[in-house]
Amino acid sequence: MRERVVLDLSDVTSHASGSASPTWWGTLAFMLIEGTGFALAIVIYLYLMSLAPKWPIATPVPSLTAGTLMTIVLVASLAPNMLVTGWAKKQDLPKVRFGLVVMSLLGIVPLIIRVFEFPAVHVSWDRNAYGSIVWLMLGLHTTHILTDLIETLVLTCLMFTRHADNARRYGDVADNAMYWNFVVATWLPIYACIYWVPRL
Repeated sequence: MRERVVLDLSDVTSHASGSASPTWWGTLAFMLIEGTGFALAIVIYLYLMSLAPKWPIATPVPSLTAGTLMTIVLVASLAPNMLVTGWAKKQDLPKVRFGLVVMSLLGIVPLIIRVFEFPAVHVSWDRNAYGSIVWLMLGLHTTHILTDLIETLVLTCLMFTRHADNARRYGDVADNAMYWNFVVATWLPIYACIYWVPRL
């Protein structure tokens, strides 16, 4: 039997970045699914608000300090996150390492702020419908911060080992940065709902 070469793929790399990577599409699909969850939580919040004679129910409006500080920290984290994305595309290992350390710290700070944010809403999760939905929204977002922080810490460790030589890791860093942008973007409507809608 004679072999016939149809296409020579010997020059094709075993990895890709951006939209050419299956991991990029997987991350995007993950964000779409989770974004739907956030959207449903916001719809539930607004629905419950429409049924209540007074909103918040039997509790004062949330204090602004912790939530506003959270918003400032998250929005400020976008700048170094964009730098990490650019450095990953250029495969600049020293800068990527530095950027991942910075983003690891910026992933820990919101979790510390969140500890103060839960009491700042002045209601327990099981007191009424208002408390349940507010805690659900904060809990969902906390889970996403924690998820990205763990991935960032793992990537940071990998980039300080021999695995950093693998060009595929730079694609992973860029995908992780894209996910952090999602974490920040989802917080903004949640912040508006929890802290400003009751004040309207």
